[in-house]
Amino acid sequence: MNKHGKWDFWIDRGGTFTDIVARTPAGEIIPHKLLSENPEAYKDAAIQGIRDLINVDAGEAIPAEQISSVKMGTTVATNALLERKGDRTLLAISKGFRDALEIGYQARPDIFARHIIKPELLYERVVEVPERVLADGTVELDLDPATAREGLQAAYDDGIRAVAIVFMHAYRFQDHESAVAEIARDIGFTQISVSHEVSPLMKLVGRGDTTVVDAYLSPILRRYVEQVAGELGGADATRLMFMQSSGGLTAADQFQGKDAILSGPAGGVVGAVETSRMAGFEKIIGFDMGGTSTDVSHYDGEFERAFETEVAGVRMRAPMMRIHTVAAGGGSILHFDGARFRVGPDSAGANPGPKCYRRGGPLAVTDANVMLGKLQPDLFPAIFGPEQDKRLDSDAVGAAFRELAGEIGDGRPAEDVAEGFLRIAVENMANAIKKISVQRGYDVTEYALTCFGGAGGQHACMIADTLGMKTVLIHPLAGILSAYGMGLADVRTSRDRTVEKPLSHETADEVAHAVKDLAAINTADLERQGIAEADSRTHVHVHLRYDGTDTSLLIPFGPVGDMRDAFEDAHRKQFGFTAPEKVVIVEAMTVESVGGGATAEEQDEALSDAAAEAVSDARFYSGGEWHDVSVFDRDKMQPGQTVKGPAIIVEPTGTNIVEPGWSAEITSKRHLVMRRTEALARTAAIGTKADPVMLEVFNNLFMSIAEQMGVTLQNTSYSVNIKERLDFSCAVFDAEGALIANAP
Repeated sequence: MNKHGKWDFWIDRGGTFTDIVARTPAGEIIPHKLLSENPEAYKDAAIQGIRDLINVDAGEAIPAEQISSVKMGTTVATNALLERKGDRTLLAISKGFRDALEIGYQARPDIFARHIIKPELLYERVVEVPERVLADGTVELDLDPATAREGLQAAYDDGIRAVAIVFMHAYRFQDHESAVAEIARDIGFTQISVSHEVSPLMKLVGRGDTTVVDAYLSPILRRYVEQVAGELGGADATRLMFMQSSGGLTAADQFQGKDAILSGPAGGVVGAVETSRMAGFEKIIGFDMGGTSTDVSHYDGEFERAFETEVAGVRMRAPMMRIHTVAAGGGSILHFDGARFRVGPDSAGANPGPKCYRRGGPLAVTDANVMLGKLQPDLFPAIFGPEQDKRLDSDAVGAAFRELAGEIGDGRPAEDVAEGFLRIAVENMANAIKKISVQRGYDVTEYALTCFGGAGGQHACMIADTLGMKTVLIHPLAGILSAYGMGLADVRTSRDRTVEKPLSHETADEVAHAVKDLAAINTADLERQGIAEADSRTHVHVHLRYDGTDTSLLIPFGPVGDMRDAFEDAHRKQFGFTAPEKVVIVEAMTVESVGGGATAEEQDEALSDAAAEAVSDARFYSGGEWHDVSVFDRDKMQPGQTVKGPAIIVEPTGTNIVEPGWSAEITSKRHLVMRRTEALARTAAIGTKADPVMLEVFNNLFMSIAEQMGVTLQNTSYSVNIKERLDFSCAVFDAEGALIANAP
């Protein structure tokens, strides 16, 4: 029973689909799925989903009194950043530094590009403010308020309403920034982002970029939040919360642009971790495959966060879940360039979507699964065509693959072509998993692959085989686990502070003193969101690095000796060495307070002795041959029942493929656990004839090796040219010295 006797809605508004999990007043969980963009049918998918579930017609007001809370993750900010559709923004920066953010670190991410295309700047105008505070706090040049006001007023008169204020050393000395923010408020700017509030950390470029992103995206976000809140009866009528990139919820009125970039995927990580823990798995690789992209994450006891990331060409210093995204989703377009197969990075999206969606789209990964029988049109919801009453179009898919097979002209059948593309998509996704695990010193063979997202179950066994993993976990709500994660997430608020001092007992005492101040601010934040101090927990971490290096590692705060040992363990695991003679620097500290997450009660059920009964028969193509398979309905299977592969297990929000050599079991909590029961046969024969599939597979593998060498070099380097400008490349050669793969 829901303790409020009201509805709860947990929503993930993704690029292709919007997923909704509703908890009814009786405590029942109901999943729902809608296309994110369907302008002919509705204005906003999240609101439409709520209407559908409460049975409210389009013109009627949503009864806010029946809703306890709405918790959302959204791609609104991400899409605005990718498409450069944020608000017009002014940058106010210390005099002499007008080009500092454009110059950045002079990084050369593609060292071989002859035509450099720099990312488009987010700000359209710069005001240089006469002021200068040195690193030790000495005021070298007093602030000139008149010049600042003149520049701000001119931008305001031209229609700019968002300003980012970024001054040298303001992470520690804030008076000048605060004074200019007051001038901006007086003039009437509606969005004022100040660097010492947005990202109070060292490095002008990272801090400046983060502040600009915040100013650029926050107004778009605020308009979306107000639109949703308005439909729900206003800000006070319903408890509306949004997921932040760090994996914690926050009240709608405190949701900021800088915290919204990974809003949706972060919910997926929380959902994967919490449901895996219930299933008894503490070490997991999260594998979230949607329509546009695949997100992968690593978990071994605590959420992993990155504090400096680059998204869409913009550097950001804000805590984000460490999620690696690769452009390989169900909608990734299939290409043949005359010599080799390629998958993505371009996507068919929701409109027109893959060929099988009946909108004239291109061949995509989803079509390959239709061609191979791994997606059965009869078992897929009839939501396509002008009347939204048609099933997937398998005839068009078959014709397109046969045409492509003719174009390739090496005699391979159409289904072989489709499987070749699928194999490449799987390699791309496996390489993404290597980047967040193997590359950082973790042995993935000891982990469970927690698989979710609408397209995850179709590829889970193949991904696991590629990585040598033996266990796959698929939750009953795997197709909409990101939305489920929104409900299970805690409310989180965090504060950062720069320290920049050697690790010592004096520094530890200073950090401990600062923790009290920051924790008090966090606790007050949580109390404003309805969470009492007694119900919250505070976690303290420090960012440690060797003196002279640039890569800090996040270590739990504790006694000095313990922190040094934990740092050296982490350093050895990630970089393969330690330097006990070197001074360890405390770069910054992070204080995070959490509380208020929903609990999911998943009861154990009695195990059944009966054999699982198939609902129909089908055929699918795997390993170069067709297999006759049984189709099982997951909802009709009982705990304790097992299925031996090859088989198909269908459910309302996804299709799960049990490949040959695997078996699947429904556990007492109704989780689907797939395990490899037969040793994997390695049969890929390499001949002298260039095979377009194997060409691409080995190209990816060798490039992955070269890229991982580069990451290690960058992380362990002392050279600014290498660690910041990325002015180097790594390569793989054969025994004769011929170049095989060269990674920028």
